[in-house]
Amino acid sequence: MTFQSNPETTTRRLPRRVSQLFAGLVLYGISMAFMVESRLGLTSWDVFHQGVSNTTGVSLGWVVILAGIPILLLWIPLRQRPGFGTMANLVVIGLVVDAALSVLTPGGSMAMRVTYLVVGILLNGVATAMYLSARFGPGPRDGLMTGIVNRFPRLSIRLVRTTIEVSVVATGFLLGGTVGVGTIAYALAIGPLVQLLMPVFAVRATTGATRPAPALASS
Repeated sequence: MTFQSNPETTTRRLPRRVSQLFAGLVLYGISMAFMVESRLGLTSWDVFHQGVSNTTGVSLGWVVILAGIPILLLWIPLRQRPGFGTMANLVVIGLVVDAALSVLTPGGSMAMRVTYLVVGILLNGVATAMYLSARFGPGPRDGLMTGIVNRFPRLSIRLVRTTIEVSVVATGFLLGGTVGVGTIAYALAIGPLVQLLMPVFAVRATTGATRPAPALASS
């Protein structure tokens, strides 16, 4: 569902939108680190990223950045245009997750690992709602999904999303990425979390009316 924004309001709220975008991206990278150190399962794309990282020896953050480049190139035949937020998403999340992993100690006991997982999922929901509500464009991986659906309207967004998610999870698992209860918990929780939090971070017009951002998936 798409909502029209008031250009005048968008300009007036630009500092708020930019700060919210970057705060969301930083929190997203931190949330990834918590899920990694929980060792209970990752998001579908992060299973892939971790698998590539384990295989190549390249840090997880740099895999996130480098993997985003060919994904963006796939936008060209799909006639998908990146936004400012797309490019920020590509770089910031990868740098932050490496920084967070360098200071976050691995979860030791099962209670600590479960706590890390819950914190990671909650932070991810907040982060996703923040950067989507800033309305600077989808992340590279989200844009791939929406680009395919827009280019081939006979395909449902559910089919495209499921195909992409299953493909990256399977590939990442074969490469040594962590698939577990956290992968399932994230898949079940992230949609409701983002839907609940989007109105909290939506940019408000001068009249006080809320201008919701488009409901897209996480980066």
